Amino acid sequence: MTLLSIVFATLAAGIGSVWLAAGLMRLGLLATGQAEPGQIGSQHLLSLAAGALLATAFMHLLPEAFESHSAPKTLFATLLVGLVFFFLLDKAELWHHGHEHHHDHDHHDHDEAISPAARSGSWAVLTGDSVHCFGDGILIASAFVADLRLGLVAALAVLAHEVPHHIGDLVVLRATDGQRNAALLKVSLAGAVTTVGGVTGWWLVDQLHDYVPYFLVVASSSFIYVALADLIPQLQKRLSARGTAAQITWLLAGIALVTVVSSLAHPG
Repeated sequence: MTLLSIVFATLAAGIGSVWLAAGLMRLGLLATGQAEPGQIGSQHLLSLAAGALLATAFMHLLPEAFESHSAPKTLFATLLVGLVFFFLLDKAELWHHGHEHHHDHDHHDHDEAISPAARSGSWAVLTGDSVHCFGDGILIASAFVADLRLGLVAALAVLAHEVPHHIGDLVVLRATDGQRNAALLKVSLAGAVTTVGGVTGWWLVDQLHDYVPYFLVVASSSFIYVALADLIPQLQKRLSARGTAAQITWLLAGIALVTVVSSLAHPG
């Protein structure tokens, strides 16, 4: 039952986030520049994702880990090591590529020719995205093994933060090969690697059940790092009072969304 839940949740988070991103773009509900009335701005999605990730880490994963019999000092050390580890992966440009997406989004629409470098860059994006999705799958599996509610919340948080990233993937790939359907297929295949990571994570955590609290802390360090090092810096822009209020509202909406899903999955 746990494995089946992991498969469904990782498919929803991995491929579902790609299709949701593509749907928002196709329906014109996502603003590529200044948001018009009725459109969702990229800043709104980033705020929502940051709120969901931080709420999942601080309100669910970490409390669950610290309720175990593991020594708090060891768990905090694991959190610190996890943050440093994801920082190093970020440096290697294998874990996060949100900033690259942001710049590609700004410049690729104005490119008239597709260079060989741009084509090779699209494969770099897909490779990095696949590694990222594999890691997401392992983290979701760790949460499911600990508790079904945690698994659902973690999958929701992953889906929320992957939508803006996959929008960047689709923009880059459409600009490099000019084929919308091919871009959607390639990014969907990269998203499907989330399920591969989920099954791998289920096997690893099942074999090392006593270390579940540490897996949860590592998952928390990933979510915290993504939110604080990748998403929130993109929100640190000089905005009007209305724009700032919108950012805060969407951030709180991300926190509320995780809280509501958690309460529905685990009443009382």
